[in-house]
Amino acid sequence: MNEKIQDIINESLTVKSLVLNDLRLVGLVGDLVTLIMTGSGRGNTFIFAAMEEVRRMLSIWRPEFSGRFYINRDALPSEALHCNTSYLTAVANDFSYDLIYSRLIKGIGKPGDILIGLSTSGNSVNIVKAFETAREKGSPPSG
Repeated sequence: MNEKIQDIINESLTVKSLVLNDLRLVGLVGDLVTLIMTGSGRGNTFIFAAMEEVRRMLSIWRPEFSGRFYINRDALPSEALHCNTSYLTAVANDFSYDLIYSRLIKGIGKPGDILIGLSTSGNSVNIVKAFETAREKGSPPSG
């Protein structure tokens, strides 16, 4: 059992080391932080959308926007689209999984809202369509 625990911890450290040493990825994270900080001053909503593999990670991030995360500040408006399972299954049944996020963004998104979408492949059709719809609504490019 101890060996399995050590393997899991080592895998986590390896991933963190790879991220730390990838200057392009570190720069993208910095760009995202800048986008979040500038968007928060304008009252824009942060919209989260994720595929199954990374939903839990975004579900952890989202509460930090209305919580405290390092500093005391006003709560930031945010919405995690992937948490609304009743909506997701209804739209998937009526239309397709490809449209589960884009239809909701079309309905609730406002110009300037910031979509944070994650997919392990980077090519999940429903995430790509969500970004297309967000751009049509006037959201700044993000990823």
